[in-house]
Amino acid sequence: MTSPSAATDNTDGTDEIVHEHGDAEGLGNRLNWLRAGVLGANDGIVSVAGIVMGVAGATSDRSQILVAGIAALVAGALSMAAGEYVSVSSQRDAELALIEKESHDLKRMPEEELAHLTSILEGKGLSRDVAHAAAEELTDKDVLRAHAEFEFGIDLDDVTNPWGAALASMLSFFVGALLPALTILLPSPERFYVTAVTVALALGVTGWTSARLGGARPMRAVLRNVLGGLFAMGVTLLIGHLLGAQVG
Repeated sequence: MTSPSAATDNTDGTDEIVHEHGDAEGLGNRLNWLRAGVLGANDGIVSVAGIVMGVAGATSDRSQILVAGIAALVAGALSMAAGEYVSVSSQRDAELALIEKESHDLKRMPEEELAHLTSILEGKGLSRDVAHAAAEELTDKDVLRAHAEFEFGIDLDDVTNPWGAALASMLSFFVGALLPALTILLPSPERFYVTAVTVALALGVTGWTSARLGGARPMRAVLRNVLGGLFAMGVTLLIGHLLGAQVG
């Protein structure tokens, strides 16, 4: 395995220190998919678990529980996809509008835009002369790409894709929701314990995954996911019991 810092031998006998950094573009894409996927899975697990727990607390009729679970699964998956598509589409529209405006400004006032890029590079720690030279070189290579990246943090080759985010949210919600929707159909009272344990394990996995891919400590994310999910199921189960007793 290659370590972040490694020493290599040069032909002159000296050691050259090579420090490897993560791929910033790859990290950005990974975090974007992670956001949609993990949020979809968490919502699917918690929301459907809460619904079926509440229904199972109110009635022992497995057909009613099944109908509630399927309805919650389908409606939730479609709602997640639609919401993610609208949200990311708005972000994409904003990015494209910024790119179009910047392209217009570059044609109308190139000198002012060059000065602006120079000041941005200065703000990143370069001296005035070096920043100006770098800005000129970036302008000569691809002026719109340079300004989009440094001014707005937009990669022209990686503008946000709403369809990908919507699909990731829908599929992850569906997969996450399947777990409580199936385990709650087990015979009572085992179904409550099996569902709670299954949901806790699933939320632990999603919490650990999100933390690891995001470079954060996993324990806090795992505890946050698991405790939040168990609390939601406990509340809906209690409500279901109370409503079931009153209706019965």
